[in-house]
Amino acid sequence: MSPRKADAVIVRKFPIEHLDPMTLLGHNDSNLRHIEKSVPVRITLRDGTITVSGEEDAVGSASRALKELVELAERGKIVEEADVATALGMSRRNGDGAGRLVDAYQGAPGYAFDRKTVRARTPMQAEYLKSLEDHEIVFAIGPAGTGKTYLAVAAAVQALRQKKVDRVVLVRPAVEAGESLGFLPGDMQEKVDPYLRPMYDALADLMSYDKMRRYIELGVIEIAPLAFMRGRTLHNSYVILDEAQNTTVRQMKMFLTRMGVNSRAVITGDISQIDLRDPDSSGLVRIQEILGHVADIRFVYFHPEDVVRHRLVRDIIRAFDDFHARQTGTVEDGVGTSLDPAAPARAETPAAPAAPDDPTE
Repeated sequence: MSPRKADAVIVRKFPIEHLDPMTLLGHNDSNLRHIEKSVPVRITLRDGTITVSGEEDAVGSASRALKELVELAERGKIVEEADVATALGMSRRNGDGAGRLVDAYQGAPGYAFDRKTVRARTPMQAEYLKSLEDHEIVFAIGPAGTGKTYLAVAAAVQALRQKKVDRVVLVRPAVEAGESLGFLPGDMQEKVDPYLRPMYDALADLMSYDKMRRYIELGVIEIAPLAFMRGRTLHNSYVILDEAQNTTVRQMKMFLTRMGVNSRAVITGDISQIDLRDPDSSGLVRIQEILGHVADIRFVYFHPEDVVRHRLVRDIIRAFDDFHARQTGTVEDGVGTSLDPAAPARAETPAAPAAPDDPTE
């Protein structure tokens, strides 16, 4: 008796002799193992050929993703885990009409600094870098580890080097997350410095300590708490507001109206990490309904698949998302459809019905 078509084993082959294996496969073939973990197929590599075997639908999905990744490697991109996750997602959503992953990176700028070269590591990072070049105000919203702040600082330093702006201003709200600012030792500057440390760290990763210190002493680079922005007008400046989820609507308005002639502003934040007493008062939560219709303001939304830190960070974020889904009865990924209209609804973990006394959005 012949097996049903659904049970038939399908085999697809991808020759990769022309590629550096590490460019496509990752360390210890980790990219192939990621596909096997996500799709029920068996993948082998022998004599410069990748072989995918399994049932027809699964092989089709894995093969479409592999085709995208091979083309990416052929263009010189080192394929990373985030690329694999994106390619698999595109394959599932679009089927045979999957978009070309390589197109997402087309035209994205890269920057070479004293210490390292900065390039997009995910398609959404590429979209973000292009937006930073093309728009004067950009909002970047999404979970931790997606490069929102780091890439904004890199773009700001690049603009400074190219003399497109005269200075870079890095701003953060000094909002307490369970600690009391008043009990910290030192004067006001010493009290707020711990809140600004991530901004120093990003700069230190891009330039030498001596150059960073000289720029700060000359006022070419300024790192300050948000409260210090009131009453100022910033001309010829690249201004970044980090941790914007901890601003109120009034503070967000105050910051945005500091912009002067020939200035750019980038606002970054993660709405799943709001430290305000009333999370609903966050300016970042409300900002799209306020400014969504304003021309030339760009909103970029990152999702867990864009995380470029340790792979467990992505899993941790998804675990918390699933936990909140069970609490509220909604399925979102820290940005979700409430903010990002293009975000596909997640179906992997159905939300449990909300308890009668649970508020839902």
